[in-house]
Amino acid sequence: MQNRFLLAIIFLLIALSGALNIRSGDIDFFKLYNDPEAHINIKERRTTSDRMAAHGYPAEHHHIVTEDGYIVGVFRIPYSHKLQNQNEYRPIVLIQHGLTSCSDAWILNGPDDGLPYLLADAGFDVWLGNGRGNTYSRNHTTLSPKHPYFWRFSWHEIGYYDIAAMIDYALKTNGQDQKSIHYVGHSQGTTVFFTLMSSRPEYNDKIKTAHMFAPIAIMTHLENEFVRSVGPYLGNRNIYSLLFSSQEFIPYNDFLLALLFNFCEPDQMLRPSCDRVMDRLYAGGRVNITAMPEGLATHPAGCSTNQMIHYLQEQQSGHFRQFDHGIARNLELYGSEIPPDYPVEKITSKVYLWYGFNDNLAAVEDVLALADRLPNKEMRPMEDLLWNHGDFALNMEVRKYLNEPVVNIMKKFEEDNN
Repeated sequence: MQNRFLLAIIFLLIALSGALNIRSGDIDFFKLYNDPEAHINIKERRTTSDRMAAHGYPAEHHHIVTEDGYIVGVFRIPYSHKLQNQNEYRPIVLIQHGLTSCSDAWILNGPDDGLPYLLADAGFDVWLGNGRGNTYSRNHTTLSPKHPYFWRFSWHEIGYYDIAAMIDYALKTNGQDQKSIHYVGHSQGTTVFFTLMSSRPEYNDKIKTAHMFAPIAIMTHLENEFVRSVGPYLGNRNIYSLLFSSQEFIPYNDFLLALLFNFCEPDQMLRPSCDRVMDRLYAGGRVNITAMPEGLATHPAGCSTNQMIHYLQEQQSGHFRQFDHGIARNLELYGSEIPPDYPVEKITSKVYLWYGFNDNLAAVEDVLALADRLPNKEMRPMEDLLWNHGDFALNMEVRKYLNEPVVNIMKKFEEDNN
């Protein structure tokens, strides 16, 4: 899906030039170059809270400081405007995105199908997290994202620090003296959960139910051709991985992101061109085509190259373990030449593993291998045998097959424990 997004950006820029009918014979480029006045009027991008508020939901934008100084942006639907339940008990749910994604991904399907909206209308206090380094989490108490040290993190730090900070902040801010939350993660959102709960097992007491969409930890049987082809180069300590490490993947560009937003958002003049590109790239009827243009307007949302390297290390080693910094640094950090495996046996919270049989990133064999080590899990294979990695976010029937069952499990838990 990420490769298709990059192709879509290229197609859109080509379409944009055609849609604007720019011809060199019509423009004196020397005058444009010498004229300091702006010639492009671009609207500012909408945030996750803007998008939620547009559907009538109360929306909040919070900034949370982690133990190691990163400032992560988190969005919240505190209650449902339909239920007017702001003065009632509202169980907390934290939802975490995947690699190169952000909180916007969860609301692209709109209020009829999107999981955050369904949860809010079921009476929950809904929080949408953003891992460090993405669109909404590009701040630090001392470092600038222009400094290379800002990007010296992988998904380990997102789990160990960011998710822990989000859980604690949501529990405190909710104000109802709640002690635990429900959690939902997709892809990397599952990896960071496994990281936190195995590295800081005391956080298991703060989890009611955890829902892992396309769980990724062990990656031995991953079938994605691109990952398998670059794995030997970037998944081992060598000159290639060193040159690729500790930097922003696809440097943040306000102008390009704003351009894509203006091109693909609803009610924009050029939206039909964006729709045509989506129709070409996502033919077949499984994907919510209406949501795809807004996905392009918000993705990719940014990450550190170390997050990708860490995954490639997992694929090469066959282990779910901490980041490999090289022998010298490993000895200093871990006391061993090889990074230690995450002790997932310590994850005592109730974990639901939602997985598809057609997922080329989260292979069934790897999900089952992980499940064998989890003491408190429930397997939830998808009924649709063609269900793939992207379907967890944008399948046309995601409400029926995934979102409604998840909401019902959480509601049942609350009914049985109150």
